[in-house]
Amino acid sequence: MASPWPTELRLRKDRKALTVSFDGGERFDLAAEYLRVRSPSAEVQGHSPSERRIVSGKQNVEILEVHPVGNYAVRLAFDDMHATGIFSWEYLFELGQNREKYWREYLDELAEKGLSRTP
Repeated sequence: MASPWPTELRLRKDRKALTVSFDGGERFDLAAEYLRVRSPSAEVQGHSPSERRIVSGKQNVEILEVHPVGNYAVRLAFDDMHATGIFSWEYLFELGQNREKYWREYLDELAEKGLSRTP
């Protein structure tokens, strides 16, 4: 099976979401907050699953810029100065397909640690 390939990336005017369409007809609206807390950067993911960090207080985060990385990914720059996550097409597709599950897990982790989405 071929890897998903994006046909369109569109940053919403309010900078609160990125819409990604793929060649298989899938279309995902990915909130800036969701992308920020699921950033593939080492700062968030660590270097192993045990090092993964829960990022809180990002409810109002915005995407400032979308930078192409070769022909396989984009680097998103957020208004909280986080700009090190490189989102491959496959990872964006995974985030779209698993959005409800990943979001529920995130909210559960916040609650478990007594953290909040609000800054």
